[in-house]
Order: sequence, then structure tokens, then C-alpha cells
Amino acid sequence: MSTIVTVQDAVTAFADFMEPTDAELDAIEQEIPAILAEVDLIDAQIIALNHTPNEVDAKRVRRAFGKVLEERRALANRTATDRSTGGAA
Repeated sequence: MSTIVTVQDAVTAFADFMEPTDAELDAIEQEIPAILAEVDLIDAQIIALNHTPNEVDAKRVRRAFGKVLEERRALANRTATDRSTGGAA
């Protein structure tokens, strides 16, 4: 007969090492504007899907998509600058 044991100790034994590093947290913080812009785009698309699309919906989606592109460009430029100066990307 084999005994059943919990693996809780094995799972939580390395919890301190599984936390994100400061560099990873900084990278996430830099991506927040792009993430929020993508959320706004999804919201605009959902609104457009909930009823018959009209010009206001189309304008809202185009504006949100433009914001996504703008934030992605800004993020790419910040990341490229960080890499060229030797910072964490």
C-alpha cells in the first residue's frame, strides 16, 4: 500500500524564488500604457458588437486602434533606447 502525501511543502518551498525580479516589474510597468490601450480597443470592439455598428462605433474603434499603435511604438522606442544604453529591457 502506498501512502498519499501532500505536496504542499514541495510547492511552497520555492515561493520566494518565484517572485518577479525588480527588472521584470519595471518591464511590466513600462508595458502598462500599451496594455491599457489594448483594453480600450477591446472595449470599443465589444461596444460595436453589442448593437448595429454606426459611425460613432467605427470612429471609437479607429481611435482606440490608433492609440494601441501609438503606445506600441512608444514602447518599442523605449525598449530600443534601454537596450542601446545597456538597461534592462
